[in-house]
Amino acid sequence: MPTELEELVEFLHHGNTQIRQIAAEELVGYSTAEPWLFKRNQLEPVKDLKLLIKDYAPIAKNALTILVNISEDQEVLKSLAEDETYLETLLKRVTDQTEQNANEQGMLLANLGKSSSIKNLLTLKREVPKPLSTSPIAIDQLLDCFVKGSGGSYNQHADYDYLSYLFADLAKDEAGRQHFLAPRREDANIVPLTKLVVFTEHKSTIRRRGVANTIKNTAFNVHDHARLLAEQSDDGVGALPYLLLPLMGDEEYSDEDTEGMLDACQLLPPDKQREREVDILATHLDTLLLLTTSRAGRERLRGVKCYPIVRELHLQVEAEGVREGCDRLVQVLMRDEEGEEGEAEAGAVVPRVQEVVEEEEDDDEDDQIVEVL
Repeated sequence: MPTELEELVEFLHHGNTQIRQIAAEELVGYSTAEPWLFKRNQLEPVKDLKLLIKDYAPIAKNALTILVNISEDQEVLKSLAEDETYLETLLKRVTDQTEQNANEQGMLLANLGKSSSIKNLLTLKREVPKPLSTSPIAIDQLLDCFVKGSGGSYNQHADYDYLSYLFADLAKDEAGRQHFLAPRREDANIVPLTKLVVFTEHKSTIRRRGVANTIKNTAFNVHDHARLLAEQSDDGVGALPYLLLPLMGDEEYSDEDTEGMLDACQLLPPDKQREREVDILATHLDTLLLLTTSRAGRERLRGVKCYPIVRELHLQVEAEGVREGCDRLVQVLMRDEEGEEGEAEAGAVVPRVQEVVEEEEDDDEDDQIVEVL
């Protein structure tokens, strides 16, 4: 005979609204404590939860919370990410300006980023949700949600912060990196990454972390470093000020140190605060290290006085990971270039970049599954 918990799961598809609501509320806690409950009868509860996204807002919210929590399971993840009908329902609702559960839907999409099949978002065409977006491509629409929805400015019920984790996962794939770094004909030839870099000093830790990892993952495309380093006025991303500013606090620099610094790094307010999350600082340092793979990148970082900024960061922040990142970057920047040839020399630079590649899967915060407690 089924246990009381197993009977409770059965009520997710009950015809009475109140019973469905009670069942969904009660099961939220069990989605982290007893996730196996939702895999019974060939994932029948998961199928019920998918349908509940269309139910009354309180029921849908609890159903989404449960799905967020159990999507760490690979079987559940596959069921969600490869269901094209469900994905379209999710996209339609998350881009709806009046959707009350858009944040929970963003969390679920972030978790679906762990599935290789979710890269279909890069090419999936769907109805254009006006006035949000002008592009028929799903990922462009989600980018517009993220940018225009910051702080509830598009949908008063949502900030869309967790979508940044989805972008970071998509940027791990070559197709994703190309999408973020190529001008979009559907969007006035704007380079998508330029929409994201401006959030490296946003008040939301989630948003800053996801954006930092997205930039880092795009930087693995060495042949696109010129676009990352070029100013936006020159069809580039203009990433450097957004990578350097989070490393800086209210310290003062000598005239020798500031000569050549980017204007944005010189004109700092007296109450300027450094990024407070050490993992995000470490991510920015990894990105800068990746940009030193080419000689042009190293020369550019030297020219904008990256060294004194990193030197001060090393002095001010005691976290081991940050100090190690500072040491690696300084060793590259201060190394003599004499005798080096080509754009990606095989000396000490590339092996150090390789260390970043090997650590990426273990260390990135955006690799973590979102859970709602």
